[in-house]
Amino acid sequence: MRNFRLDQNFLRSPKLALYLIGHSNIKKRDLVIDIGAGSGVITSALAKRCKKVIAVEKDAETAKRLRENLARQNITNVEVVEGDFREMKLPDEPYKIFANPPFSLSAEVFYKLLSLENLDGKICKKEGVATRRPEAIYLILQKQLALKLIITERHYTSQLGRLLAEDYATRIRLPLKPTDFTPPPKVPTVLFEAKKIIL
Repeated sequence: MRNFRLDQNFLRSPKLALYLIGHSNIKKRDLVIDIGAGSGVITSALAKRCKKVIAVEKDAETAKRLRENLARQNITNVEVVEGDFREMKLPDEPYKIFANPPFSLSAEVFYKLLSLENLDGKICKKEGVATRRPEAIYLILQKQLALKLIITERHYTSQLGRLLAEDYATRIRLPLKPTDFTPPPKVPTVLFEAKKIIL
């Protein structure tokens, strides 16, 4: 089985995490999910800005370190879920996503959040699955993927981008530098935003 931990680029600075969260619509009353939480740089920053954080971490050793880091900081509004985000039950109550998942899992994160599946290269909605979708999605993504998720007159968007656009307004919020991460990514990286369209 592939070790996704090896292709994840973690934010280096808690100050940067707070800065990025400051460019989101996350509020004090919100429930927020952090996917691929690692040792907790984003999780800890989110805990200061919202009501509750669900920090999802697949690697058992990293999840243990995450719990220790949270306890050391006396952070009590975080629930650590040890397991694969793709298999977890999403909340029934309103929630938002703010995360830096492994780049290789970015598309699968959207499949999970939007109840989609990839059938022989065609992305479609899962039959008989009614999962609450997030109110907003903030993900650190490769710029190339982020552009495919945004509909403009200037470029073609992907199947996933078209399905996302049915319910969300999408844009790139901020560019990021390779030095913002450890290890530094080899591709351009951005903070991507998808906010639910309220009719």
